[in-house]
Amino acid sequence: MPQAQTMTLDEKLALSGKLLELSEAGDEEGVSRLIRSMPMPPYLAKIAKEKIGADFLINGGWNLSDAEVAFGSDWLVK
Repeated sequence: MPQAQTMTLDEKLALSGKLLELSEAGDEEGVSRLIRSMPMPPYLAKIAKEKIGADFLINGGWNLSDAEVAFGSDWLVK
């Protein structure tokens, strides 16, 4: 199942700063890894599930904690 880790606003802001550092350093792999660790907004997760499929989200290592709070823990299999 996807990573389910909630983050505080301060943690999200700190990650945003790290994301900028990685981007400026040209570390595309680091940017990708960090983006996947940040909670995906529920509306984007829902669209991705509908348009690309649940397997993309499950196998991609995306942090879906905010979507799980919004839609329930079984939302990907409904």
